[in-house]
This record gives sequence, C-alpha cells and structure tokens, in this order.
Amino acid sequence: MLQLIRRERRRCGLSREAQSALQSLLNVARSHGRESQKQKAARAQEVLQGLRREYPLAECALIHHNPLQLLVATILSAQCTDKRVNMVTPDLFRKYPDVAAFASTSVEKLGKDIHSTGFFNAKARHIIGACSAIIEHHGGKVPCTLDELITLPGVGRKTASVVLGVVWSIAEGVVVYTHVHRLTRRLGLSRGNSPEAVERDLMTLLPQSDWIEWSDRLIWHGRGVCDARKPRCSRCFAGASCPQVGVTSREQV
Repeated sequence: MLQLIRRERRRCGLSREAQSALQSLLNVARSHGRESQKQKAARAQEVLQGLRREYPLAECALIHHNPLQLLVATILSAQCTDKRVNMVTPDLFRKYPDVAAFASTSVEKLGKDIHSTGFFNAKARHIIGACSAIIEHHGGKVPCTLDELITLPGVGRKTASVVLGVVWSIAEGVVVYTHVHRLTRRLGLSRGNSPEAVERDLMTLLPQSDWIEWSDRLIWHGRGVCDARKPRCSRCFAGASCPQVGVTSREQV
C-alpha cells in the first residue's frame, strides 16, 4: 500500500487536495503498522538527510571545553533547559576548575552554586560523588568507556552516551532527549513510551554511524520547528516522510 501511494504521487500531477488525501492514506497505513522495517529504515534515512541539510552545523548545545565540564553540564541538564545550564556553568567552572575542586566542596556549597538548575542537592551529591570516583578510580580523568562511566554516581546510560558521543565520537547508543523522544514517535519510527524503548527501536533502524548525529540534529528541529503543542508543519522539511503521529493542532501560518 505504501509503495502504491508513493508511486501514484510521483506519477500524477496531483492537486493539493489530492495530495492531502494521499498523505492521509499514507499516515493511516503507517499508523496501523503496515510499514515494513526496511521501509521504516529507509524513511529514517530520508529524515536524516533532511536534517543534515537543515542543520549542517548542529552540535551539543551545552557549552563546555573539556570532558569534565561536559559531564558536569550534562548532570545539571536533567529536568533543566540547556539555556539555563549555560547561564550557570561559566561561573561554576571558574570556581571549580578541576575534579579536585568539585570533589573537595560540600553539597551545601555546590548546591547554592547550581540552585537555579533545580534538584540542586541531588545534583550536587552526584557531581561530588562522580568527581571523587574519578580521582579514586580513574587517575583524575573522565573515563572514556560506557562501562566505566555508568559506575560514576549520578551517571546513567544517557549521560554516558552524551559524553562519549560528543567528546570521543563513540556511539554506544542513541541519546533520547525529550525532543528526540517526541519527534521519533511523531515520525512513526517508534511506539515506545520510554526513552529506553525508543532508543532500542532507533538502534535497529539506524546504522551505528548515524546514532550520534540523529540526536544532535533532531533536537534542533524539535526546538525550532516541531513544537510539542503546535508544530510548524508548514515549515518542516519532512513533508511526506512524517505521518504526524499524535498531532492534533498546528501553528497557523
């Protein structure tokens, strides 16, 4: 069915109304799971090609200058915007320039310095604990393997994957940020309700070489175009590649 719809759309010079009707059929077919895994993977590549064109300079939004700074910033970014984290970290990194400085401070003092990022006491404990473990077990340097990173206090698979991908270009998984979770489901590439489920689906659809950039580029699209409440579909490059799963309201142009 999907192939027939695509073929007819290419073959005929269709009116806007007819194109809309065909798109609706395509969306229904996808929403009912009639798209094969191979077709879905091909569509994911179409989306990625569009992301590359739209966001050629996409990169990690957390401002950092070394692995430690990225690790700390990523811990701070939990339940907090990157914009807010970037407002806090310049002074923070001047005050705590290395792992020893973070490890030797108190939860109370560090908590005050990161208060505006939310959950500051828990984050302070995680940062102090992680830096203490880095000194004790890793010679004062942030480890560069997934297995080692996830042993650090407050560092889960997502945080570890961010650090590995951004600093060392090591793809151990797909980082499912909030925007990535929402857009991947909206694109009909996953039905997973949890970040872990969405990650598993993406890891089967995308070659490992694409795991890092999928997240890096898609997050920018989520911020600028594919809004959670009212996506700007008329401005989106995806067009027929997106079934717009769950979209009930769009920004009026």
